[in-house]
Amino acid sequence: MTTDIETIDARGLKCPLPVLKMEKHLAALPPGARLAVLATDPMAKVDIPLFCKQNGHDCAVTVEEDAMRFVILKG
Repeated sequence: MTTDIETIDARGLKCPLPVLKMEKHLAALPPGARLAVLATDPMAKVDIPLFCKQNGHDCAVTVEEDAMRFVILKG
């Protein structure tokens, strides 16, 4: 498995746009691939992990200087 990780910059976008962008990118990735999403909308902290849980993906969130960083492992 490669250590490369694609990053979606969804900073400044309001939900559900970060989730929709993430969903579109995940659909094109194979199981086991990782995807990072940067988001600033406070609702992303709820919406992205919920989407991942409902669809069998693992999600880890960290807070960076200006955004939340979600790292999703596709299930």
